[in-house]
Amino acid sequence: MSGRRRYLVSYDIRHPKRLRRVHKAMKAYGWPMHYSVFISDLDDIELIDLKSELGEAIHHGEDTIAFIDLGKPTERGRECFDFLGNAPPLPQSGPVIV
Repeated sequence: MSGRRRYLVSYDIRHPKRLRRVHKAMKAYGWPMHYSVFISDLDDIELIDLKSELGEAIHHGEDTIAFIDLGKPTERGRECFDFLGNAPPLPQSGPVIV
């Protein structure tokens, strides 16, 4: 296992019911930056679990979910953010899995 990595996860879901299901799943695995953009600090197993849960929730021909690996949360995963305007607080570390 490679330890925790920070992911930026964004999604475009075409149906309201699937959108609610994806949003609920993402709230269990990460911190919302915007409605369809989350930061998630995940280990390898958590990433597989999240992708599996989301894969069951979406229509693969209509919806899109992007996972962007930002690196370790204590290294590049923290430093690669740059904001204009009111910057939201970034997670300090660890999962939010409920």
